[in-house]
Amino acid sequence: MNYAQLFRQYEEQLESIGEDSENLIYVFKELADWTTTDYLLNQNQEVSLNHQKLLLSILEQLKGHRSPQYITGKAYFRDLELSVDERVLIPRPETEELVELILSENSSKNLSILDIGTGSGAIAISLKKSRPFWSVSASDISNDALALAKVNALNEQVTVDFIQSDVLANITGTYDIIVSNPPYIAYSDENEVGTNVLASEPHLALFAEEEGYAIYRQIIENAAAYLSDRGKLYFEIGYKQGEGLRELLIKSFPKHRVRVLKDVFGKDRMVVLDNE
Repeated sequence: MNYAQLFRQYEEQLESIGEDSENLIYVFKELADWTTTDYLLNQNQEVSLNHQKLLLSILEQLKGHRSPQYITGKAYFRDLELSVDERVLIPRPETEELVELILSENSSKNLSILDIGTGSGAIAISLKKSRPFWSVSASDISNDALALAKVNALNEQVTVDFIQSDVLANITGTYDIIVSNPPYIAYSDENEVGTNVLASEPHLALFAEEEGYAIYRQIIENAAAYLSDRGKLYFEIGYKQGEGLRELLIKSFPKHRVRVLKDVFGKDRMVVLDNE
């Protein structure tokens, strides 16, 4: 059997259970170290025994609704290649927009940054990589997540101060920017989450009480004690949470400016508090 035939056979099996068949090609190319050109040129070639075994292993994991990035063990985020596994949420493209926003709105002077709920370390490491002179700290409730984030920081050769903390419980000092992409999916919205996400990604990093607002509220109600005089808050949000976050922020910071910003798909995705 040639590659084209075997791929099509396995893709049909994935499609029959509602899985994205393109993930098979993506994972195979990563693990086999094939380029797109390699993939195209080998379509009519006989599948090697090693690749037969590899493709079957990939198929079984995808049929078990395991996220493709967990199978490859890595995720790409801006210019980073991050190690990921079931200890952390897989970084999303929407979060790249949040990082770009922070970088575009803040000067190159020395700033102190706190990333709450860092997970794989994507936000904190990316900010530090782009602004080496910033002082960046990152916290997470999960020691397992922090262990992986530390590996990613080491691999990217950046220095980030990692702190085990339930939101702000173990945080000291003040920061010019507090950023967070916390768990924000309401339990009532579980049906909107993809099967492979529900099956393999950590629910601690996905879901929050109070219709998804619980962690936001904890941060907002206590943030004043941790922000510098002109400190800012940056949040990634669920597409239905913009106005709810605006109300929470205005209640605690009535004299500050609150902006709800859309992502590239036109959905509310970021909320910013500042005193401009």
